[in-house]
Formats: sequence, structure tokens, C-alpha cells
Amino acid sequence: MTVDVRSVHFELSQVNRDFLDRKLERLAYAKDLVVDLLFALTHEKDFKCECTVNFRWGAQAHLVEHDFELTAGIDKLIDRLEQKIAKEKGKVQDRKA
Repeated sequence: MTVDVRSVHFELSQVNRDFLDRKLERLAYAKDLVVDLLFALTHEKDFKCECTVNFRWGAQAHLVEHDFELTAGIDKLIDRLEQKIAKEKGKVQDRKA
């Protein structure tokens, strides 16, 4: 699983990158399911946290969260990402059964 993080209109500090990496440890169970995670963190009036997930079987998901704090936005995004991965994993397992 490759992780690509881009920050737009601001410099992503090492503290925030470490926070994102710690949150991504929650998705360790999905290493073999996800090909790559593409994050785009944008700062306008608020923070827009986007993630595109490419699954091994060709499916793709795009998630977006808005928040006035970057860490809160990342936290919400990872929560939704965890739910999305579990849902896609369930769909694939249902097709195999």
C-alpha cells in the first residue's frame, strides 16, 4: 500500500504528517486490499481533506471531509475511510461466497 500526501496552499508540518501516519496504522489490516491512498489536504477558509483509495480489484473510492482544524479533518477522514474499506471488503467477500 503506497501513501501519497499532498498539501495545497500550506506547508504540512512534520507533526501533522506524524499524526496522519499514526492514524493510518488503524488501516494496517487493509494493506493487502488497498493498492494506494492518495491524500490531498487543502487550506482555503477551512481545511479540505480528500482521499482517493484504489483497491486491488479495480474499485476506487473518493472521500472528502471539511473542518476548521487539520487534525480534526484528518481524524474524520480516517474514520470514514475505515468504514469504506470495511464495506468494500464485505462486498468482495459476499461475491466470493
